[in-house]
Amino acid sequence: MRDLDKALADIFAIRSQIAAGTAFRGYGPTAIAATGGLALITAILQLLWLDGPTGHPLAFFSGWAATALVSGAIVWIEMQARSRRHHSGLADAMIHQAIEQFLPAGVAGALLAVMLWKFAPETLWMLPGLWQVLVSLGVFASVRSLPRSVAFAGAWYFVAGFTVLLLASQSHALSPWTMGLPFIIGQLLMAAILHFASGEIDVED
Repeated sequence: MRDLDKALADIFAIRSQIAAGTAFRGYGPTAIAATGGLALITAILQLLWLDGPTGHPLAFFSGWAATALVSGAIVWIEMQARSRRHHSGLADAMIHQAIEQFLPAGVAGALLAVMLWKFAPETLWMLPGLWQVLVSLGVFASVRSLPRSVAFAGAWYFVAGFTVLLLASQSHALSPWTMGLPFIIGQLLMAAILHFASGEIDVED
């Protein structure tokens, strides 16, 4: 039984090493672009129906949290299908690796929101910019298994996050556009990068 456990552990380690050296093709340009479209829709709806986001932070952030959850579900569904198609037996290991790379940034964003809401609600104006900076860190962490050009999307989120923080520091106001526009542009940029990169990989294959 001990030999069997060791053999299974060795197989898992080998699969993990192979996955670490393989370009992840589970992120689909269509799904990523769709998340940018959802961000645009959310920003427009909040502009039309949310009167004074700064005075209604719960409604403001609830809308964006719902958008993030729907976006995550879309990406997850396509990731599963594409990973099974492109990575076959390595699909589970590749998905695990992709989640592992982005998870710290996602958890940090959620915990940061809870902390600011509970202990320093007057600083909630910082959250959109901080979220964008955390997304940039998640993107940079994922560059190891994605096309290197994805780093441009990470750089966009990094610059956008600090720009939003700078702009919001003047008024301490929440805005659908300072939240939404960086994500709209960033997700469309990411989709374009993945689209062209996947074409190059297909040619190499």
